Amino acid sequence: MVAAIATAAAIALAGCSSGGDFQDPGATNSSDDVVSQLASDLQPAYANLGQPVGATPYTGDWKPRGDAPWTIGYASPYDGNSWQAAAKARLFDDLLKTYQDAGLIKDVIITESGFDDSVQNQQIRQLVDQGADLIIACCSNTTSLNQSIEYAYKQGVPFVSYSGYVTSPYAINTSANYHQAGFASADAIFMKIGGEGTVLDVIGVAGAASSDSFDAGVAAAAANYPGIKLVGQVEGAWADTVTKTEVQKFLATNSEPIAGMIVQPGSATGALQALQESGRPIVPISIAGEAGALCYWIQNPDFVDVAFNVWPPGNEMQLGFEVAVRTLEGQGPKIQSIVREVSPITSEFALDKLGADCDVNSNAWIEPSVDDWFSTATLDKFFEDPSDPLAFKP
Repeated sequence: MVAAIATAAAIALAGCSSGGDFQDPGATNSSDDVVSQLASDLQPAYANLGQPVGATPYTGDWKPRGDAPWTIGYASPYDGNSWQAAAKARLFDDLLKTYQDAGLIKDVIITESGFDDSVQNQQIRQLVDQGADLIIACCSNTTSLNQSIEYAYKQGVPFVSYSGYVTSPYAINTSANYHQAGFASADAIFMKIGGEGTVLDVIGVAGAASSDSFDAGVAAAAANYPGIKLVGQVEGAWADTVTKTEVQKFLATNSEPIAGMIVQPGSATGALQALQESGRPIVPISIAGEAGALCYWIQNPDFVDVAFNVWPPGNEMQLGFEVAVRTLEGQGPKIQSIVREVSPITSEFALDKLGADCDVNSNAWIEPSVDDWFSTATLDKFFEDPSDPLAFKP
């Protein structure tokens, strides 16, 4: 049910550089050229992407400023929700141990900025000055970190944005196509309610790249349904507790019936709880990998017709981390944004993961396998000189 989406409008600078010897990326490849040079099976993910798709400066003779084992700086913008907990669990319980055993990663240093851009910029510079060989971050504004990303680049330190994107030509972005995710999620709900009715839009964090791109996809889908009215918008902060409170506030002050809700991943269970506690009828709500809402679907098969993998937390972290290690190893990422299409979640898959006796209030996540989300063979296609990152010999 993922709707077909028109060809992307490309944006970005392109070029190459070497180590800490700073050079502005040149215009050696246009954005369209870079996408067209990718394997044909990768190109559909770039439809309506709206984020940088030029060449990266981390190809050719580029080298990191230090040798393995490397230190990774994780400049996290926020903490305290189930998504971040799952992403950190994959990082510290799985990836870090695996790559330490291989002699490739020394440590991961994490900072938290509380969604304060000025603090996050300061923390990025501090991580670089403290010896981090690469910086990763997620979920940021498209431009707010660009000066710090350039600062890191001048020191030979790449920046990888996972589960979101930035517009700096010195960054590598890894994610699903969030515009497509918003379009597909909304389209599924609009079809479920027969193309008529009022729908509440629950965004993530206003100004964050992934949130804004998702919501642009929602608006694009709504344009195809003249009978749909987006009756309001609240900010759920990708957290069930915040979403529940904000939806309850909206319902308490707006008596108009709601036919459905479009929510960003991380908010479906909270939106469902808000409806249940308000006494309002339960209406279709878009679902990603939130276990509570998926459990409700298992127990109420007519709730929705399909859910979507948009930003599965562990897999998103693993993709960003592996792209980071491959970049440090000199594999040469071909394009600034490494993306994939969204994929559907069926009720059968949810049942297999959660079981029939699942908890409708769970804030856990279910995820596709790593191979189904972003296989090694697929990721290889985004690099000039791909190889198993764990096989690298310092």
